[in-house]
Amino acid sequence: MHIVVFVLVVISMFIGVKEIKITDTISILLLPLIYALVMGLALFLAKPIKFVGPEQSKVAEGAMVLFIGVLITKLAISSGQAISSIFQVGPALILQQIGNLGTLLALPIALFFGFRREVIGMTSSICREPNLGVIIDKYGFKSPETRGVLAVFVIGSILGTPFISFLSSISASMIPMHPYAYAMASGVGSASMNAAALAPLMHMFPSMATQLEAFAGCSNLLSFCFGIYMCIFVSLPLAERMYTALAPHIGHDHEISLDDDYDIEEVIHDQYATTEDMTVGKLERWATFLILFSITVAVGNFIGYHTSVTDALIGMLMISLITIVGMSLERIIPWNIPGIIYISLIGIFVAIPGVPTADFLVRFVSQIDLTTICTAFLAYVGIAIGNDWDEFQKIGWKGIIITLIVISGTYLCSAGIAHLTLVSTGMI
Repeated sequence: MHIVVFVLVVISMFIGVKEIKITDTISILLLPLIYALVMGLALFLAKPIKFVGPEQSKVAEGAMVLFIGVLITKLAISSGQAISSIFQVGPALILQQIGNLGTLLALPIALFFGFRREVIGMTSSICREPNLGVIIDKYGFKSPETRGVLAVFVIGSILGTPFISFLSSISASMIPMHPYAYAMASGVGSASMNAAALAPLMHMFPSMATQLEAFAGCSNLLSFCFGIYMCIFVSLPLAERMYTALAPHIGHDHEISLDDDYDIEEVIHDQYATTEDMTVGKLERWATFLILFSITVAVGNFIGYHTSVTDALIGMLMISLITIVGMSLERIIPWNIPGIIYISLIGIFVAIPGVPTADFLVRFVSQIDLTTICTAFLAYVGIAIGNDWDEFQKIGWKGIIITLIVISGTYLCSAGIAHLTLVSTGMI
């Protein structure tokens, strides 16, 4: 499987970034990460191909959990490198989190489509893993609210990353908001979607690359830390109230309900999502996977950006070390703190100017383009989501539309709040 991913990354980086002009001022960027995702999924679904199947897809799922740490580390190092800029725009980073309530814009549309109590789960958040846990804990495994959140979870896992990449490139070329605002809006609480939304911005505004990575990384960290509390105390109660107020008036002529077929237990108790005790064998598997991933990224970076393979490999190995330390601390320290938090804090600290590790670390890590890491990561994602393809087909076009509105709502509302805050505070 790792050889397949290596080949997909090489092909994707050779194709490179393609710009599709819609008008003189509006364009869509097709990035290598999209090619890798599509090709990975296509290999899984292609019947004659036997070397990419359910077993490889399950391994890819486990690899995704690990490689998310690599994405987080890269963004965290950029955040530490630009820590002074982050403090300057602090109010915008904090206030744009309110934009997460933009998911609720989809609620009346979902009601119009005929969904009933499913809309509470579908539209109270962007429906990633922590939100899934909140809904299940509150309403139960077999509730309509859980079927709603799981539907958006499945669709978002398959379409969320490519969609937000397109949304980012189109929005930045159509809507006159500052790139910093779009970077902050990229922090939706999903590492893969965060990176996919950020990649087009970095290609459109290369002179701002470090600041964009820093703001996106910090925004995503805030979403990881506080997004679940926003869901519990704000968006979920609001969704309940909106449903109570609007349900008697919208959508009764064509009520529908999502099937009760989703394997919720499998999502919650996925062996790759658990935080079992540390073992030497686990560390060895992590190290092996990360070394292979680092080689793939280093070669892809050379093909796409003509950087030194050696420098990129050194940078990737340092990123991998921080990833292993952060994920190990999650399992060693009994405080129930996610590994991504440890990874983020370590990555930020070791890159802060003046810290002894900063210059050496930044020298090598800066050689690695985020797009290359995303391309390698999404090649694994493409293979992994093949196992969800049957569930995706059950949901139907109405669920897909609601999911895309949920993602668009939180992204554009967050960007708008961030832009207005930056303007009002005189930062832009």
